[in-house]
Amino acid sequence: MSEDARLLLLDRDQAAALLQPDDVIAATKQAFLLHASREGRVFPLVREPLPNGIFGVKSGGVENEQLLGFKAAGFWPGNRQRGSDAHQATIMLFDPDTGRPQCLIDGNAVTTTRTAAAGALGLLALARPDSRSLCVFGTGVQGVAQLDYALRVMPGLRTVRYIASFSRRDEVFEAHFAGRCDIAPGASADDAVAASDIIICATPGRAVLFDVAAVQPGTHINAVGSDTRGKRELPEGLIPRARVWADDLPQARALGELQWSQDSSAEELGALLAAGGTVRSANDITIFDMTGIALQDLTVARMLQQRALATGTGSSIAWPW
Repeated sequence: MSEDARLLLLDRDQAAALLQPDDVIAATKQAFLLHASREGRVFPLVREPLPNGIFGVKSGGVENEQLLGFKAAGFWPGNRQRGSDAHQATIMLFDPDTGRPQCLIDGNAVTTTRTAAAGALGLLALARPDSRSLCVFGTGVQGVAQLDYALRVMPGLRTVRYIASFSRRDEVFEAHFAGRCDIAPGASADDAVAASDIIICATPGRAVLFDVAAVQPGTHINAVGSDTRGKRELPEGLIPRARVWADDLPQARALGELQWSQDSSAEELGALLAAGGTVRSANDITIFDMTGIALQDLTVARMLQQRALATGTGSSIAWPW
């Protein structure tokens, strides 16, 4: 048997082609529920600076579902000068009974879509259902994905204002959403925030994006960019005013927006999803502090593995052991 073992390989384009939004949302929700029940384990995070970037490993497993694996990922800004994505990720799934690798997947599209799906689940649980206006900070890959999934799950959204780097107009970003909403640059960060029911922060997290006074009662915020010690997008004083949820509380307090407000109370979104309800009042300011957990990568990767085997997608190479 060991001499006949195979390893499934899914490259960038093969993985992206299999990532259907409804399937990604379902797999990502399963990760939240597994984390809430503690059936799924999240192992200690590695997130370390390098001379030319950041390298991290997120790993975990679900014993009852024969799921085990990791994602090695990070951020190398110099890749942009090479014509490549600054974010790089690779996912590996293992047989938990033997430790044998089963599937190797390019993780960039997985990371992008599972993060967008997590954001969509946060909106469904925490944003006002009658939300009509949205402000997004950041027009890169994650900004596009977050807005795409937001428009999918919140069909009442009509007006989108965005803030791009250097306050420029981003016609490429606008073109992604032509016909789906009224989209234009915000006159200013604070004006766009004040006029929006939903705020999505999807920047590299280098600086506070807006003034705390601009956030109106009833606003929901998805905070995506702070995923490393020292990163920050939200202004001081906002978290103590808000009701806050995270995908994983210890990780959010170490790496997310909660690192800047350690004493503030917060809950995990998975518990809310497991309860099947929403808990906001009309005037609550709500925040979803999104740092991403290994279980999200693994449930989506397993879905890809299953779809690839069913459709004959990918390459299978001999991997004797």
